[in-house]
Amino acid sequence: MAISVGSKAPDFTLKSKQASGLVDITLSNNFGKKNTLLLFFPAAFTGVCTKEMCDVSAGLSGYSGLNADVVGISIDTPFAQEAWAQKEKITIPLASDLNKEVIKKYDVVFADSVR
Repeated sequence: MAISVGSKAPDFTLKSKQASGLVDITLSNNFGKKNTLLLFFPAAFTGVCTKEMCDVSAGLSGYSGLNADVVGISIDTPFAQEAWAQKEKITIPLASDLNKEVIKKYDVVFADSVR
């Protein structure tokens, strides 16, 4: 069931691979402080997802002007996400929902990926 407009976003903590190693990205760290744009994408190294994330990275200053953080979420491992981000120069944080818990909470599950 989709989340109703105006309702509180379900909190989560996911892993992200940064230069310093694996770090946690927790949505509630921004609650009441910053807006957060979550971009769910099916998989790293795919044409449409690459274009979308490169475009968002190029326009990141527009989100900063809205006091917003942008986080990309996929079911890829943090290591695959990092390799993809480095190859394509994607600068937004990417978070791994490897266990598919967050995509279920947000009801953005692609039916064939639930296994």
